[in-house]
Amino acid sequence: MSKQNPILKADDLSKRYEDGVLALDHLNLEVKAGEAYCLLGANGAGKTTTINLFLNFIPPTTGTCYINGIDVTKDPLEAKKYVAFVSENVMLYGNFTARQNLDFFAKLGGKTALSKDAYYQVMRRVSLQEKAFEQRVKTFSKGMRQKLGISIAIIKDAPAILLDEPTSGLDPKAAEEFLEILQELKSEGKAILMSTHDIFRAKEIGDRVGIMKEGRLVLERTREELQFEDLVKIYIDYMKSEPHTA
Repeated sequence: MSKQNPILKADDLSKRYEDGVLALDHLNLEVKAGEAYCLLGANGAGKTTTINLFLNFIPPTTGTCYINGIDVTKDPLEAKKYVAFVSENVMLYGNFTARQNLDFFAKLGGKTALSKDAYYQVMRRVSLQEKAFEQRVKTFSKGMRQKLGISIAIIKDAPAILLDEPTSGLDPKAAEEFLEILQELKSEGKAILMSTHDIFRAKEIGDRVGIMKEGRLVLERTREELQFEDLVKIYIDYMKSEPHTA
């Protein structure tokens, strides 16, 4: 195992909401540069809560999230410089064109000297159609919006990328194209943490896969281990097993 420091780290991370629901129960995980970690689990398993804690959208009840060694609760603005986020429903400005959205988010991230051609190059890289570059985003399909979302992540050039169900609702071709881009980003040294329901694509992209149930990381497997195991059967067995009681 590499001795390098993790880009993303959850240290004894828990989240209990005001209504008493324990959404995350003492999670520990690390994602290093050039590694993709996929979180599998049903709705309510704690996957999105984990992503939201890393992004400092919500505070932890216990434990700490680190991005590039920075405690996201103590120094959220500094931590956010090192992470890009692509959600299931990418938040974009519908009346802006694709290029204008890229320009807006690039400048928000401190990239103020990029040319129109630089934006075009990134959109070509993610296979967005040329005719869409100067088209208003409110006319885009979900697949086109996801491609623009990953373009924003690429242009930010952060060492960590968080993805919350990024292939949900995409047709098979668009989902496959999206994963090809993630493979490229991984090869460039990005640390990728992705929540997903898609077992097959988790196995395809993940260097490690974690199964979450009722806020707990109940199992973790490496790519090498999964060559000799049936991830679908493992997942279904865990989903059928008796609920955990605290």
